[in-house]
Amino acid sequence: MSASYAHLHAAVRPLADEDAASRIWHIRMDRWIGYARADAALEALEELLDFPQRTRMPNLLVVGPTNNGKTMIVEKFRRAYPRIDAADNKSRVASVPVLAVQMPSAPDESRFCAAILDELGMPYDNRARLVALQDAALRTMRLTGVRMLVIDELHNLLSGSRSRQRQLLNLLRWLGNDLRIPLVGVGTGEALQAINSDDQLVSRFEPFMLPLWTEGDAYRRLLGTLEAVLPLRRPSNLTDPALSAKILTAAEGVLGEVVAIVNRAAVLAVKTGTEAISARLIDDIRFIPLSERRRASRHAL
Repeated sequence: MSASYAHLHAAVRPLADEDAASRIWHIRMDRWIGYARADAALEALEELLDFPQRTRMPNLLVVGPTNNGKTMIVEKFRRAYPRIDAADNKSRVASVPVLAVQMPSAPDESRFCAAILDELGMPYDNRARLVALQDAALRTMRLTGVRMLVIDELHNLLSGSRSRQRQLLNLLRWLGNDLRIPLVGVGTGEALQAINSDDQLVSRFEPFMLPLWTEGDAYRRLLGTLEAVLPLRRPSNLTDPALSAKILTAAEGVLGEVVAIVNRAAVLAVKTGTEAISARLIDDIRFIPLSERRRASRHAL
């Protein structure tokens, strides 16, 4: 009976009675895993969104290693303030409270303005001059009521020349000043390096760090939360010191790697009928740590 699965969250217990295919699908799907630092980031974003307009708006820079939960936090916040299409708000234009765009991998001002217009669903001429794209982006953001601009992959700035970096940083400052909205940068430590290169922006962006995970109460709570949402029929006791340390070592402290290891082991637990994650199953998934994958990638080039 599903009521006997005391190790699972109440909403997940009925899933534990489903067949293997259904449970594997559930294990593999994206899900929000709450933890204290993520909740603090969401609270900081909420405060920024509610900040009264003024000449110099405060900004936030969410910084952390690759695959350590930055984009998931921003996406959860954006879903809390969804786009409202024109037909739904009885207006001729959509309402977009939180606009999230990616810094292009080959960054320049035209591509960035085009990314804004694409995200807002506004057609534009690829051959248009930069000033026209800038004006269109600014006008459309104002028209759709954008209250916050989120720039993911901000570290891509550094792939451009110094002059390109300077031009894009000037563009970000101009958008924030003209619209009087907060900007949120999201990226690796290189994003902090990019912002620090501009004396005016560095004083406006408050860094919010998402460091690598280490052993401790917060990490064990994370594992407990993960175990409670995976529909395995037996408890895995992921917080056991030996098992939790094994997972953390393989993940090299990266949140996304922790989740990947646990999910892959959970899938194998379903397939093999063991119904619980063990140290042996962690070995059996043959997980390759991120540092080794990077070394292999460099050697392949």
